[in-house]
Amino acid sequence: MLTFDRYFRFTDRGTTARTEMRGGLATFFTMAYIVVLNPLILSGATDKLGRHLPLAQVATSTALVAAVMTLAMGIFGRYPFALAAGLGINGVVAFSLAPQMSWPAAMGIVVLEGLAITVLVVTGFREAVFDAIPMALKQAISVGIGLFIAFIGFVDAGFVRRSGADPVPVSLGPNGRLIGWPSVVFCFGLLLTGLLVARRTKAAILIGIVSTTVFAMVVNALFDVPPQVVGGKFVNPGGWGLNVPKFPHKFVSSPDFGLVGHFSLTGGVKAVGVVSTILLVYTLMLADFFDTMGTVVGVGAEGGLLDEKGRLPGLGRVLLVDSLAAVAGGATSSSPCSSPRWSRSFPMRRRRRRWWSSASC
Repeated sequence: MLTFDRYFRFTDRGTTARTEMRGGLATFFTMAYIVVLNPLILSGATDKLGRHLPLAQVATSTALVAAVMTLAMGIFGRYPFALAAGLGINGVVAFSLAPQMSWPAAMGIVVLEGLAITVLVVTGFREAVFDAIPMALKQAISVGIGLFIAFIGFVDAGFVRRSGADPVPVSLGPNGRLIGWPSVVFCFGLLLTGLLVARRTKAAILIGIVSTTVFAMVVNALFDVPPQVVGGKFVNPGGWGLNVPKFPHKFVSSPDFGLVGHFSLTGGVKAVGVVSTILLVYTLMLADFFDTMGTVVGVGAEGGLLDEKGRLPGLGRVLLVDSLAAVAGGATSSSPCSSPRWSRSFPMRRRRRRWWSSASC
């Protein structure tokens, strides 16, 4: 047990194995939405040939890569960071890459991006750039990522819609007003979770997720709310945006690994040419680069993992696992896997002097 504690530095970081287990369980429930949302985004798009990715296969790949790379981060990176398919980047793959080529070619570009950023890690270039960027900018990136994810939640909940009027891009609900039971469920979940967090309730986010899920299922069972889109047509503005919350018919089924290895490294070049392929790889690499930077600084600061200069000790190991996760995401057709999430249920022991102690949030 002492060897285990020394390897993961539990005592040095003011935590215990029991705390880490509770944090891992909470993080699992917090991140579980990605196993649903990522397949919905990818399977909802078509490639140049008009083909869709099978929903069940994408879900299997998403869960597989998240599990393997999170284990790699813990064992090799020695940090309580969880990894999964990156929101935003999967949208780029689904709606920017796929329409220009086949799905295997699009995922091949993701693999190339992961290999390129792995080379930057091995050569030390990525870590050097990471350290060269001012801390204020790193903090701003983490805030921007949080706002982006929050905006995705507002849109998927139907709380925010496209206004259709220039120059205002969005408005509250359709035609500037909130309608439908999904908006009620969203407001219930947001207010409940915010109240629990404000009261410093343990497992506040987990309680909020479970309570809102149960409430959504009850609402749908009582009022039979239809989805927004039926048969590819938008017919119900007050319906469910992503998935109808119904009680599952079965809780266990066999995973389908049909998309593992379903990629082509040369397909992108054949579809759009060498120059365009390089630009697409660079675009994904840039997004992945700053996404990881913001989340590492954000969760590292929250967990007290950064040193007095605001740097993460052993950053090279974290970046290497993160870059290999991008390769694994493309190789399994689940889109780039990155963006560490904090997997701790309680804050660690605070140092007396911290680089962020004078910062205002």
